[in-house]
Amino acid sequence: MTQQPAYGNTAKVLHWMIVLLLAAQFAIGWLMPDIQPGAPPGSAMTLHIAIGLIILMLIILRFAWRLFHPVAPANTLPRWQRLLSESVHWLLYGLVVATAMTGWFFASFRGWHLSPLVGVPLPMLTAPDSIAGRLVGGWHQAAGFGLLIAIGIHVAAAFIHAFVFRDRIMQRMLPRA
Repeated sequence: MTQQPAYGNTAKVLHWMIVLLLAAQFAIGWLMPDIQPGAPPGSAMTLHIAIGLIILMLIILRFAWRLFHPVAPANTLPRWQRLLSESVHWLLYGLVVATAMTGWFFASFRGWHLSPLVGVPLPMLTAPDSIAGRLVGGWHQAAGFGLLIAIGIHVAAAFIHAFVFRDRIMQRMLPRA
């Protein structure tokens, strides 16, 4: 499969939609009150879960798009930077999926029968109060923090390329002027 020299509009739109939704998701998650055992999900939790599912769908779509529309690494980067960039991108994909899936396990563990998107009920990934649900659901916060750290690294690298190296790498994901 031939690699494109730059990201297309679809890749850019998916990227920036995911960025905006993740920003909203972290804000809601951070501001959401603690969930007491046996409590039903409130509107903030239902919104949090709905956004998480949208992010999960978009990241899977973005991943599939990337597989079938690969973009050549910037040939101006040293080999170590290309490898590190590719690694961070795969880490981001993995952590987004891990965060969404552990959140889904958490909701299943709580026994929440939710229909956050167009009334379609979510399948339960584990039995309510199961040991597996408690274990995997407990990883949700750790996955979220890991994702936040990986996003910070990604953003820092983008700014370093834009303002220190001035090598126009970041422009590959920005809208064309």
